[in-house]
Amino acid sequence: MGFRIWSVWDPSQLEADLAPRVEEVSEELLLTDFTDETGLREVIARTARRHDIDAVLHCGHGDSVLPVVREAWRLGLSPNPPAVYERLQVCEEGDRAPAEAPRVSVETLTVNGTHHVVGMTAQRTTGPPDFLVTGYLHPAPLTDDERKIIGAAVEERLTASGYRFGPAHTQVALLPDGPRIVSCRAHLGADRIPLLVEIARGFDLEAAVFTALSGGRPVVPSASRYAEVGFFLLPEGRLETYTGTEDIAVTPWVRGARFPYAVGDWIAPIGDPRARRAYVVVEGDTPELTRDRIAKARVDLVADIRPATR
Repeated sequence: MGFRIWSVWDPSQLEADLAPRVEEVSEELLLTDFTDETGLREVIARTARRHDIDAVLHCGHGDSVLPVVREAWRLGLSPNPPAVYERLQVCEEGDRAPAEAPRVSVETLTVNGTHHVVGMTAQRTTGPPDFLVTGYLHPAPLTDDERKIIGAAVEERLTASGYRFGPAHTQVALLPDGPRIVSCRAHLGADRIPLLVEIARGFDLEAAVFTALSGGRPVVPSASRYAEVGFFLLPEGRLETYTGTEDIAVTPWVRGARFPYAVGDWIAPIGDPRARRAYVVVEGDTPELTRDRIAKARVDLVADIRPATR
């Protein structure tokens, strides 16, 4: 699309199997400690000046967001003022919902202050008592009225924050008295949610961000199928052997899979965000079918894990 990209990562957050892909699409991969606010801001400023950068976007979340946005705003390279992110953080601190409440995530893309709802994705969980997230289904099986009410609530939150440009990922709890926003963050959905959107709708959300940088507005097709990502539900411990990944990769309805572990690696427990690194993505005509296909892939992966010792 004509864009040249410089990527800035914290080396402690860049996984080994992703680093070559980041380098491939970047003019340069710059590594710096995100906990060093001064150093991070210096890297942003030096890179922007040296390469005549037109825009700086923070694509993740965490404590590094505000330092990057503040420096980008100072340089005139952020479409959103830092106050936007500060307001979103304050709102998130005050939003709570029971763990058992069903949740959906809402993907939006804002262009020149207009918020476009791309789609809604349902959480899959372990159920009671912990309700740990085990995957996501897109599109969420909602009624038209539910989608309208949820979409209006998200657009209201984004407007109130002053958000002018970029993707947003908003988690919404579905309560008996209506939807409640749990979090609203200015980045693309994680855990391969953009891939689910592309499979179900034929809409490339990541590419749409670059189209928006050029002033284009998104045109989002209706979903023609369901797409689901399921995390491999492995017990905590040390990986000794595993099989099945080759068979999963060639299954016709599998649209993506990742198992970034080698023998001897430590496997995080279910519920730990690190456990979401290993997953399978499938497509199907119904939510029941995608659920069954995720279950089959989990059975096909056979892993021998030495249990954690306390």
